Amino acid sequence: METLTAQEARVKFGDLLIKSQKGPVQITRSGKPISVMISAESYALIEEMKMRYLKERLAKAEDDIANGRFVDGPTFFADLLAGKYD
Repeated sequence: METLTAQEARVKFGDLLIKSQKGPVQITRSGKPISVMISAESYALIEEMKMRYLKERLAKAEDDIANGRFVDGPTFFADLLAGKYD
């Protein structure tokens, strides 16, 4: 992934726009990553994948509920914090 400083991103904003069409560009400040710029097309694909994932999870949850496979709230949150649903 290409990296630019925040100052470079400001000065070369046009170049940043072109580079972000080819792939993600990381922006740093004081040597630390602060953001990543991606194309609108890449962003739309990510949002589409997230929505598909959420719909799949919802369908599974509805199936679990319909078939009596569910747990009480405290158990669910303990499992969630333990990473069971990651």
